[in-house]
Amino acid sequence: MKIAIGADHRGSNAAHQLAEKLRTEGHTVTVAGALDGTPCDYPERAYEVGNTVASGNAEAGILICGTGIGMSIAANKIAGIRAAVVHDELTAELSRTHNNANVVCLSADLLGQRIMEKIVDAFLGATFQGGRHERRLRKISLIEKGLDPATLAE
Repeated sequence: MKIAIGADHRGSNAAHQLAEKLRTEGHTVTVAGALDGTPCDYPERAYEVGNTVASGNAEAGILICGTGIGMSIAANKIAGIRAAVVHDELTAELSRTHNNANVVCLSADLLGQRIMEKIVDAFLGATFQGGRHERRLRKISLIEKGLDPATLAE
């Protein structure tokens, strides 16, 4: 799988380790910015990873900052991105199966490296279920276009 990964300075070490693990597993990993701990603003990394995923140059994205919240807010400003802050394997799986999330956002301050690895494995291993969730994604697309989701014809 093609995966884009990025982090601010607080998440750079975790992102570096995740990138290496994913490469070892055979994934193609694109890294946004340097993962060397140099201070940077999270919106820049969210923009890079989000655009890589939205353009189809990666199938999934991983973003790591102190809480994951800032990355999620910034990435979700990009049309076609569904970025989810997750804290465990279950929320990672549900973000994909129910919401078809294409970017996972993680907290470097609240999660250890091993749980981040488990979360990423659950995220990448899950697939969108479709069904009743399709209608909800169409409504999200309407919101991206500035339209009222209640106007979706059934």
